[in-house]
Amino acid sequence: MAPIAPVEELCVETDRAPGTAASVLIAGNFLSASGGNRGVCEDLAEHLEGLGWRVVVTSRRMGRYERAADILYTAWSRRRDYAVAQIDLFSGPAFFWALALGWLLRSLGKPYILTLHGGNLPAFGRCWPRFTGWLLRRAYAVTAPSGYLADALQTFRPEIEILPNAIDLAAYPFRWRKRAAPRLVWLRAFHEIYDPELAVRTLAILAPEFSDIRLLMAGPDKGDGSYERTQALARSLGVAARLEYAGRIPKSEVAAWIDRGDIFLNTSKIDNHPVTLLEAMACGACVVSTRPGGVPYLADDGAHYLLAAVGDAEGLADAIRKLLRRPELAANLSRQARLHVESCDWPAVATRWHSLLAGAIEKYSNPKGIYV
Repeated sequence: MAPIAPVEELCVETDRAPGTAASVLIAGNFLSASGGNRGVCEDLAEHLEGLGWRVVVTSRRMGRYERAADILYTAWSRRRDYAVAQIDLFSGPAFFWALALGWLLRSLGKPYILTLHGGNLPAFGRCWPRFTGWLLRRAYAVTAPSGYLADALQTFRPEIEILPNAIDLAAYPFRWRKRAAPRLVWLRAFHEIYDPELAVRTLAILAPEFSDIRLLMAGPDKGDGSYERTQALARSLGVAARLEYAGRIPKSEVAAWIDRGDIFLNTSKIDNHPVTLLEAMACGACVVSTRPGGVPYLADDGAHYLLAAVGDAEGLADAIRKLLRRPELAANLSRQARLHVESCDWPAVATRWHSLLAGAIEKYSNPKGIYV
């Protein structure tokens, strides 16, 4: 990519969008202040502001329909306050507000960049190919946090840029696990797609072999009955005394909770590029995970983490057993995982975002390369 001018050199008036150079609208879920999970878009907004960008964010509304209306209203009412937009694209109902926003931005003459999210987006695209193709092809650029979504959606948009989900490495102190203790940490939401019951079944397989094994489960209850089913399963399998439930934990405390264990267990059925796995790797935890969607694209199986098939409690248990019985494997995974995620540190990723957004502004303001 050719060098892009710094923010201060982009801050010029343009005929079509006066006063909006070096400014961006970020459309996503900004819900952490209201008790929701902190999205990658919130970190992106903060880091772009740190690079000198003027950022308009939407939306902080908790209700799905209120959030969709607020996003469209903000994009229209503040159309003179931004030169380019970045849109988080998910499957399901959220796709259609992104589609409406894309149409609105086109009508306003604003370039937009799509960021693909969610392991179910490829299946959704196959169900709605016309709308998916329209939205992706008319974007100035499309980014994905992993090669999984880029490969799966290339029929709609061949050129998709890989921009990984990022973390602030400084917030995740590294502890080298030279020998893994039988302390497991599970940190996702209690929802069917994250399969918390699989973590309990895995624990039950290992309990007869490791008398001191324990599992800490932390995350919000999404209300689909998964939390209650997980508790009931633990009682029926006789491992309830080996579990601790922490509930929702703030982002600032994630590293401390990960540090309470040596093995980080991920059991999701659908996933793309989970930040929680990056966080665990950064902390030096030995990661054992199922391999849905984009998870195999995250790193190298056997070098940075150990993977098993979706729903395979025996496979997960076997991976954990290897870590507990082979200290050299645990020590190597712990160190190599930290080294691997250093490329996902926010300063490096934010600089790439700056170049991409600034490139859209430069092309948009150039009559020969105008966004159409």
